[in-house]
Amino acid sequence: MHFAILFEDDEAHAGERARHMAAHLDFLEAHAGQIRAAGPLAEAGAPAGGLWIVEAADEAAARALVEADPFWPTGLRRAVRILAWRRVFAEGRRQV
Repeated sequence: MHFAILFEDDEAHAGERARHMAAHLDFLEAHAGQIRAAGPLAEAGAPAGGLWIVEAADEAAARALVEADPFWPTGLRRAVRILAWRRVFAEGRRQV
């Protein structure tokens, strides 16, 4: 299954982002088989969280991946939404 994972960050803990970024990026690379895409979101130029596209067996497996990220225990992540996603179009063509 695919999941879109939306993160809302707590900017009161923004210092944790820089402090743990190298470990976070290492984590993403180590889990590239499951985390298909990842990156920050912005609203009006200000940090607004992040987005991952994940392939996992189920929502529990996707949540376990989120909670293993070095950012998770720092307080940076205020909220997370894990949404099942069905890809119907990618790479310029229909996927169904």
